[in-house]
Amino acid sequence: MALRLWSGRAWALRGGGAAAAGRRGSPGPGPGAGGRRGGARVADTPQHGALRAALRKIIDKEINPFVDKWEEEGQFPAHKVFKILGQAGFLGVDKPTEYGGMGLDFSYNIAVAEELGHIRCGGVPMAIGVQIGMTTPALTRFGSDELKKQFLVPTIAGDSVACLGISEVGAGSDVANIKTTAVRKGNEYIINGGKMWITLGCQANWMCLLANTSKGPPHQNKSLICLPMNLPGIHVAKRIDKLGMRSSDTAQIFFEDVRVPSKNLIGEEGMGFTYQMLQFQEERLWGVASVLTPLEKIIQETIDYTRQRKAFEQSILHNQAVHFRLAELATEVELLRSLLYRTLALYVEGNDVTKLASMAKLKAGRLAREVTDSCLQFWGGMGFTSEVLVSRLYRDLRLMSIGGGTDETMLSIICKYMETLPKK
Repeated sequence: MALRLWSGRAWALRGGGAAAAGRRGSPGPGPGAGGRRGGARVADTPQHGALRAALRKIIDKEINPFVDKWEEEGQFPAHKVFKILGQAGFLGVDKPTEYGGMGLDFSYNIAVAEELGHIRCGGVPMAIGVQIGMTTPALTRFGSDELKKQFLVPTIAGDSVACLGISEVGAGSDVANIKTTAVRKGNEYIINGGKMWITLGCQANWMCLLANTSKGPPHQNKSLICLPMNLPGIHVAKRIDKLGMRSSDTAQIFFEDVRVPSKNLIGEEGMGFTYQMLQFQEERLWGVASVLTPLEKIIQETIDYTRQRKAFEQSILHNQAVHFRLAELATEVELLRSLLYRTLALYVEGNDVTKLASMAKLKAGRLAREVTDSCLQFWGGMGFTSEVLVSRLYRDLRLMSIGGGTDETMLSIICKYMETLPKK
């Protein structure tokens, strides 16, 4: 049993068996939901609890006291925050120990995502999620040893900030339609095109870039490339002004004859689309986990507010329509957690969970809208100000139905596995 010193004490991180079974690199048998097993405690053991407690201390000391300031400025200091998290081990929880990670299974990543929900905004947890679980899964699973040492190691340590370059002006959820090209000439790729809605694009040291490396079929002509962001020809055109997630910078980026060594290719040329689809499963599970705590927090803060706020000589909470509605919402959150944990248990066992992950992502996006809208209504005029958490998360969590695959994309994937999509 491996031990790691954490916050002044040693605790058991890994005991072989179950943890090892969930190591990255096992896409699993069969399509869709996989088997029927899955336990409620998959991300709620004493070891997960110790991880959560250590992270909560950092959130309370190093992040939450500054969130309001970062929201006003439209950007948080990613290098500073990531270095703190990296030194504590939180940026490589499920990454191999030989590259600075802890070597745990993906359930510990989900525990981190849930705990990050205690941050009093959506932008910072989202950016941390990009660093932990959206830019590095394919690199970890398919990248060369040299590439991992150059990009994965400093990302886990918090010495480098990473961003993910997938979406473009004309290709959001339609990943196959991207236009950015990486043409191979000798020992280099020459990159031209542009990327849109890039989280951390203004601060990143490197990008996990998806580009067309040939003119073949759209699902077989793409590759993932580790792209240093300080190369000539890379232009950060602007920081995008967004409705929500304001503390996380989002950029539009252009590439003009950018030369990058061909050794920066992740895995095999032409496999980028497949690698990215695999990355999406973990991104979507992370996204689901990341909204659970904020939704619970909004419900509880609404209970507290409506209990003391009076109208017509009684508390708002006294009205049956209010306390019944809050009970319904709390029930829905618990059901979403159960779906997430079932999917997670199957995933760490090596199953393909595309169908269930898509269902969970769809439900999370819709429930985030439902909870924030209902709770904001109960706050009345106060809910329409920027002084309370519910209004901030009303804006921030709206992204859940858009980013990482829209609700409509999730429905299409689910229908595909249900074999109900019309034939082309």
